[in-house]
Amino acid sequence: MLSRPVLAAQLDNCLEDAQFAQWSDCYSRGKVRDMYKLEGKRILITTDRQSAFDHVLGAIPFKGQALNALSNWWFEQTKDVVPNHLLEVPDPNCAVVREVEMLPVEIVVRAYITGTTDTSAWMNYAEGAREFCGVRLPEGLRKNQRFDTPIITPTTKAEGHDEKISAAQIVERGLVPETVWQEVAAKALALFARGAELAAKNGLILVDTKYEMGLSEEGQLLVADEVHTPDSSRFWTAATYEERFAAGQEPENLDKEFLRLWLKEKGISDDYLPPLDDDIRIETATRYLGLYEQVTGEAFVPGDTEMPVRDRIEGNLAKYF
Repeated sequence: MLSRPVLAAQLDNCLEDAQFAQWSDCYSRGKVRDMYKLEGKRILITTDRQSAFDHVLGAIPFKGQALNALSNWWFEQTKDVVPNHLLEVPDPNCAVVREVEMLPVEIVVRAYITGTTDTSAWMNYAEGAREFCGVRLPEGLRKNQRFDTPIITPTTKAEGHDEKISAAQIVERGLVPETVWQEVAAKALALFARGAELAAKNGLILVDTKYEMGLSEEGQLLVADEVHTPDSSRFWTAATYEERFAAGQEPENLDKEFLRLWLKEKGISDDYLPPLDDDIRIETATRYLGLYEQVTGEAFVPGDTEMPVRDRIEGNLAKYF
């Protein structure tokens, strides 16, 4: 694990964007990832931008590299379950991927009832909902309790925010054909099972996650974007879960849930975004790097820190243009 002084030294060397003027005609920007669209493929650059509650809040040292490395590790571990879009990794923050026609839904798989956002299962349950994204929920559940079996609770984008939707509505609205959705659901549960199995081997609980999938030119279903990263998933420490759950305490989390809780304490809203101070930025970085190391069993090795990260990426991507 990199020390806090090392992380502090990189606070001013974060990748906030990867837009280069000479390639701007094929550039686009997402919440966390920047992208260049090429013939038959795309370059995805995972920046250090930190998002939560559908807002970009600042930048975290090495976050982009940790996310890219962890997602690529998971792609390798799960390619026998669902093929993915990854072609090559030319830079610690970058991935070259196949062109995919993305499905207009996000596939959220949940093994526990938890969460702090408006689209979370627990927030809806606590407000009285007993049907969530078309799934009937029993009475008497407690926050952070495990479901009997994992459930799928899809979302779709609506004016920049996630909108809850059921599997039946996805098909009825023509968002995804029924036969494709059946394959998506089966593959998502299989992916989650593999993720939970590997996480458990390293003392972690894979609580819930979000997948994005799409179709290749040949019609093959691929998982894309990212898999089982702290941005798309919740992880808890397995060893202390039962004791803390019995005591009504929050589980020990290794994802960005702690940041969501910090932001809620600071009064975040659509009209007020609390600034991220250096301490919370460094703490967030340690969470990302710590989870990478615990999941993979490998030490996090940073890219060249002696040069600006933008310059390094520009040099490594030049051969594609």
